[in-house]
Order: sequence, then structure tokens, then C-alpha cells
Amino acid sequence: MTFTEFNLHRSLFEAIAELDYKNPTPIQEQVIPEILNGNDVVGCAQTGTGKTAAFAIPILEVLHPIVGSLKKRKFIRTVVLAPTRELALQIQENFDLYGKYLNTRSVVLLGGVNQNPQVEALKQGVDIVIATPGRFLDLHKQGFINLDQMHHLVIDEADLMLDMGFINDVKKIIKLSPKNRQTLLFSATMPFEIRVLADEFLNNPKYILVNPVSSTAQNIAQSVYFVEKENKRNLLLHLIETLQLENAIIFVRTKHGADNLVKTLGKKNIKAIAIHGNKSQNARVRALDEFKNKDVQFLVATDIAARGLDIDQLPTVINFDLPNIPETYVHRIGRTGRAGNEGKSISLCGKDEKAYWQDIVKLIKSRVKEVNDHPFPWNTNENGTSSTKNEPKKDFRNTKNSKSRKSNNSKKNKKRWY
Repeated sequence: MTFTEFNLHRSLFEAIAELDYKNPTPIQEQVIPEILNGNDVVGCAQTGTGKTAAFAIPILEVLHPIVGSLKKRKFIRTVVLAPTRELALQIQENFDLYGKYLNTRSVVLLGGVNQNPQVEALKQGVDIVIATPGRFLDLHKQGFINLDQMHHLVIDEADLMLDMGFINDVKKIIKLSPKNRQTLLFSATMPFEIRVLADEFLNNPKYILVNPVSSTAQNIAQSVYFVEKENKRNLLLHLIETLQLENAIIFVRTKHGADNLVKTLGKKNIKAIAIHGNKSQNARVRALDEFKNKDVQFLVATDIAARGLDIDQLPTVINFDLPNIPETYVHRIGRTGRAGNEGKSISLCGKDEKAYWQDIVKLIKSRVKEVNDHPFPWNTNENGTSSTKNEPKKDFRNTKNSKSRKSNNSKKNKKRWY
């Protein structure tokens, strides 16, 4: 199938063609006709499968004849809710790319920055609002948002909304919306709470399932290195040198760990920058821009960046710390191997993360290459317990071994629809 078969308006099709979009992805092929037919949709597809285009393109097709010229008074026609600031900005970028030859106007509403420019944009009139739930409700309460003319409500990354505690805000926004709206809900997984939300607020939705989150892209070469926790930094430096890694996202568990790793890399003249929740919005945008422009080699990120980042042809993802939720592993490595490109994921597994890795392997059901030929393997004595003898020399001060942590399987045991 090709995009020509959707019979899109020529201005919209021209913009898509300039992006070299020829054949829709599976989620796009199934979702776009349903949206054009006016149906509510629940789409379940893993990250990197083209979900944003799956709803943005048909929404722009529907809005084009309604919006008219730029001189015509504008009303909010579409609201897209996103769990993170980065994802909201990425969604707006896609709407602007697809609608470059249309007369639609969009705005992003998000916290962490001055609201005045957002308020001014709303006063001038917009067709499409992309927002994080908290800032949306805040501006609505202040009287700057009118939803009387709203046609579409999109809830993106609904399972992450649930994980981050935004689901009650989402419900409030749904109740503020016109009852005759078209509602589109997208999620990488389908926990029971999201299915309940869909059943309660969507009108006879079409359920579309493509590549559940347990599957990782076949074009991502996955590998794992079993390493003593205190040697992770040494191994990372070793891999950067020997594998000649030049452009990668490195995922860590904590904000403090991200900042410290950036300092470690900097001491070796390796350009890196951190992105996490303690950074201001402007600092986070600047960090992404520097990484995309390759002014820095490595982006060290907490899981706030695990979804929504669309970086063209990112070659490598490194799990410096393994996630304790196995689905997060799939979201992380989904930053590479996008749009048919080949990618590489490298995971560093300490003894305290062994249970996490077992959960990941159980979920993804695919073979991951175990690399044992490296300078910093797990150390064991005859009893199979950890030994500190004959450890390789280190480039920096060791940290003490932390106690093993039990895997948090609470999310894994939730009922899912797939």
C-alpha cells in the first residue's frame, strides 16, 4: 500500500512526499482509514512504529476544509495530550511538517516555562493544541481555553500517563470536551486501567493492535555485557573506544547518576550532556538540539526521555543501568532502529540487576548476544559468589557494592490487552 491510496489533499500529500513517505507503516495503514471514517480508535503499538503520523495526517486531512484561510477566525479543533514535554514538542514538530502547506496553526502548552507566550498564541487563535495535562488544565481554569469547537481529542502514550500519575487529569480533560468529539487513544501497552478508560469514554472504538511492547524491532542488534557494578564506567569507556561509538543515548536510573556520568565522560574529553527532570525546559530543549546537531556525542538520559524522542538514524542505545520494569527496556531501545534503519543496543548488567535482566529476556522472547570477552566480567570464586581479588585496574575511584535489589514485578503482573 502507498500513501496515494488514502486520497489525501494535494497540499498534505506534497508535504508527506517531501519527507519521503511512500508506504505507510502497519499502524498507519490500519488507523488512518478509521480516523478518516470518523471512528474512535484505540491503537496499541510499540514506540517507533509511526503512531504520531497515524493520527496527525488524517486529522490534518479532516481539518483542512474546516480551517479555511489564515484570515478566518480560528478555534481549537484538536487537542493532543502527551505525558512529557519532549513528546509534546515532537508532536508539534510533526504536525508542522505534515501541515506546512496547509493553513493550520498549532501551539504547545507545557509547564516549566513562562505561560505568557502560550497564552498569547491562544488569544491569536490556534487550530491544534498539544499539551501536557497539568498546564492544559491550568490554562483552562484561567479561561484561556475554549473547547466548544473541538473535533478531535488524542491521548498519546496513555500507559505512560498512567505510570506518571496523570490519568485523573486526563479524565478531567475528557469530561471538559464536547460529547460529540472523536477520541483517539494510543498506547505502547494496554494495562487493564487503560482498557477501562477506553470503554468508559470512547464511543464504540476500533481496537488496532500492532507489534505489542514485548517485541523488539528485528533490525536492532542487541547485546549484553555482564559487569561488576563498580566497573561499569570503565567498561563504558572501553566500549566507546573499541567499538568507536560516536553517537548514542545512554540511559541511567537516576538524575544524579546522569550528571555524574557526564562528568566522567568529560574528564576523558568525551562530549556528553544530561537530560532529566531537574533540568529546566529550556535546558532540556537545548540538550536535545545539541545532540541532534551532533555538537555533543552522547545524551545521558533518565527514562523521561525513553519515549517520544525522534532522532533521525540514531545508531546506538546504551543501557548503563537496566530498568526495573521490563517494558521500559523495549521503549528505550526503540529510540534506535526506526523507520527501517538498523540499530544497536548495548546493555550493562551488574549482579544487582540480574533479576531485571531475567525479566527483560522473559518479556522480549528473543535472543540477545551475551558478550563475555571484555576486561571487566563478573568475578566469581569457586562457590560462585562475588570475589574482589584480581580485579582490573580502574581509571577512577571505586564505589561500594550496593545490596542486591529485588525486581519490581508489580507492573509486570498487571492484566494487559494483547
